[in-house]
Amino acid sequence: MKSGLENKRNVVILAVLGVVMVGTGVHFYIAMFGGSSTPAPPQPAATTPAASASTAAPQTGGAQGEHAAQKLPPLEKLDPTLHPEMMAETESLEYGGAGRNIFSMTSAPVKIEQVKGPIRPNPVQQQIAQGPPPPPPIDLKFFGYEANAGAKKAFLLHGDDVFIATEGDVVDHHYKVVKITPLSIQVTDLLYNNTQTLPLTQS
Repeated sequence: MKSGLENKRNVVILAVLGVVMVGTGVHFYIAMFGGSSTPAPPQPAATTPAASASTAAPQTGGAQGEHAAQKLPPLEKLDPTLHPEMMAETESLEYGGAGRNIFSMTSAPVKIEQVKGPIRPNPVQQQIAQGPPPPPPIDLKFFGYEANAGAKKAFLLHGDDVFIATEGDVVDHHYKVVKITPLSIQVTDLLYNNTQTLPLTQS
C-alpha cells in the first residue's frame, strides 16, 4: 500500500510540472511570435511642449558633456518589420564628401599634391660626396732664421710662446720641423699627418 501511494504522488508531481512547462512554453511563444503577421508601423507619440523641451535639451550626467544613456523599450515591443521605402531612400543617398568614396568602384582617386621642394639629402651620402674635411692650417709663425757652422735654426712663434728649433725638432709636442731654409720652413702636423710650408714673415 505504501509503494502505491508513493507512485501516485510521483505521478501527480510529474503532471503538475508538465502543466507548468507547457504553460511557460505557450507564454514564451506568444511573447515572441504573437500578434498579427504584419503589425502596423509604430505611430509617433504626440509631443507636448514639456516633452519637446526635455528632448531638445541634452541630458548631462555628473560631468559636463556627458549624456545619459537612452533606455530602449522591451524586446517584445520592438518592431522587426522591414520597411523597403526607408531602405530605398537610404540607398539613393549620394556621397558628398571631398575625398574618395570608398564604397564606389568608379570613384575617382584623390589627387595628391606633388612635392614642390627638394628632398632633404642624406647627411651620410652628402659627407661621402664631399669627402673628408681638409686639415686645419698649422698655427705657427716663422719669423727668424740663423745659420752657424752649418747648423740652421728657425725662430717660431706659437701664440705667446717663442721656440728655437732645428731640423727634426718637435715644437709644442705637435709640430715637427722637417726642413729649414732662409725664406721658409716645412713643418708636419703630427696630429693630422699633414706637411705645410710656412714662409718667413717680418715681425
